[in-house]
Amino acid sequence: MDWGTELWDQFEVLERHTQWGLDLLDRYVKFVKERTEVEQAYAKQLRSLVKKYLPKRPAKDDPESKFSQHQSFVQILQEVNDFAGQRELVAENLSVRVCLELAKYSQEMKQERKMHFQEGRRAQQQLENGFKLLENSKRKFERDCREAEKAAQTAERLDQDINATKADVEKAKQQAHLRSHMAEESKNEYAAQLQRFNRDQAHFYFSQMPQIFDKLQDMDERRATRLGAGYRLLSEAELQVVPIIAKCLEGMKVAADSVDAKNDSQVLIELHKSGFARPGDVEFEDFSQPMNRAPSDSSLGTPSDGRPELRGPGRSRAKRWPFSKKNKPYPPPLSPLGGPLPSALPNGPPSPRSGRDPLAILSEISKSVKPRLASFRSLRGSRGTVVTEDFSHLPPEQQRKRLQQQLEERNRELQKEIDQREALKKMKDVYEKTPQMGDPASLEPRITETLSNIERLKLEVQKYEAWLAEAESRVLSNRGDSLGRHARPPDPPASAPPDSSSNDRSQDHKESSDEPPSEEGQDAPIYTEFDEDFEEEPTSPIGHCVAIYHFEGSSEGTISMAEGEDLSLMEGDKGDGWTRVRRKEGGEGYVPTSYLRVTLN
Repeated sequence: MDWGTELWDQFEVLERHTQWGLDLLDRYVKFVKERTEVEQAYAKQLRSLVKKYLPKRPAKDDPESKFSQHQSFVQILQEVNDFAGQRELVAENLSVRVCLELAKYSQEMKQERKMHFQEGRRAQQQLENGFKLLENSKRKFERDCREAEKAAQTAERLDQDINATKADVEKAKQQAHLRSHMAEESKNEYAAQLQRFNRDQAHFYFSQMPQIFDKLQDMDERRATRLGAGYRLLSEAELQVVPIIAKCLEGMKVAADSVDAKNDSQVLIELHKSGFARPGDVEFEDFSQPMNRAPSDSSLGTPSDGRPELRGPGRSRAKRWPFSKKNKPYPPPLSPLGGPLPSALPNGPPSPRSGRDPLAILSEISKSVKPRLASFRSLRGSRGTVVTEDFSHLPPEQQRKRLQQQLEERNRELQKEIDQREALKKMKDVYEKTPQMGDPASLEPRITETLSNIERLKLEVQKYEAWLAEAESRVLSNRGDSLGRHARPPDPPASAPPDSSSNDRSQDHKESSDEPPSEEGQDAPIYTEFDEDFEEEPTSPIGHCVAIYHFEGSSEGTISMAEGEDLSLMEGDKGDGWTRVRRKEGGEGYVPTSYLRVTLN
């Protein structure tokens, strides 16, 4: 069934229906356009929300980024941001594949519909013009027939009239004959026009208009099919992003499951552990009777300026107070004459530290201790803290960690420079063997710069290693003091050394070392002095290995070996492809791991 056969007489109905179909297409395009604007606004608001709650500082500078709960929250924000990106993708697909394409298709349909209806109206106009010609020929034939009949009646009356002349009768007969001939011509013309009109009308209703209606039907069906495809695109745009959105939601679930409360507690300890020893008990000093008062480990005395003094066992340097704003050792107590206060007089019992009332002294001690214990948050430092290169402004444990980080960073840079130097040497050898590839002399500045960088980084590594060794010894010392304070009786206090903030580190180190530094060490930089003092004992082998191939250790840090040679394994492969070995004749260095057959102890 088609429109040309069934709706041959419904031209106006078809015109209204096709216009309604195009209007529906335009309405859907407008709906999708507004839907796109909603999706874009939604995605924009989500991105603004994520930007509002994302951390402002980089992760490496934000200590809170080490907590799993913070990392999970950041991951959730990133998943929400990805979700917003999928909403933007939906909006883009709808805008391009639905709005633009359907709008363009709607314009094409309107032009095609206009052309078909113009063709139908021209056919209708031609049929109406043929019908008018038919009517005109019909009226002319009718008029000529009446006039011919009238002329015949006139001629017959004159022929019967005895008073009419022969000329009048003859004239009337001629006129009747002429009118009769004209009526016959009009009849023939009317018959021809009627035949032509019937033919045109049949062509109009059975051929021309059905074809036009069929074209309109095909156009409308194509429009409906395209509109249905547009409906489908609306759901396909959503289904296309469903897997990604599901991954975003799954990522949020994984982020929620990755919160580890125990690990966060451990991270907090690692971030803020100071390494200081806990302060010992404050002993009661009885001033009511003369007696020898030997302060115990970490006892708090009251020097002449009213500040408590924290003394460590067996150390001549005062310990740092863990809750003070500036972690600096306190100077030794001074006598009223300005010199160090002796712990005991040569002859007789010690005199009191001052002539004030003992209760007043104890009150001052309590007042001076309480603010220090209350200022717990001051461990993080203040704005006035001077940042030093060895991080001595930090607590011992934090200093050790920062030095470890700096040492690892310097080692990475050093390895990078060494690799670059090896690459430049290989390139230079290639240039020397093949001059057309390049000038070997052009690489000399870069090689020289690399060598200077290697030397500089080696010195920095030595410097940080020395500082790290000192920090580790300080952490271990504080840890031992904290554990052994209540496990053994207090030692007699040592005499306080003359205060000098510039040589605290060297004085503390000298007490832990029995051998005095050499003269060369005194003139050498500080890092070489620490290298000599903290030189580690040679480690024992962790296995043995046999050289499978010959290796010529020409670069710095490597060692030569012959095929089949037995070597001692000193350090395993760290993932860089090199292993440290020791020869029986002496000498250590690195060789390729793939050149060895290793057996661990």
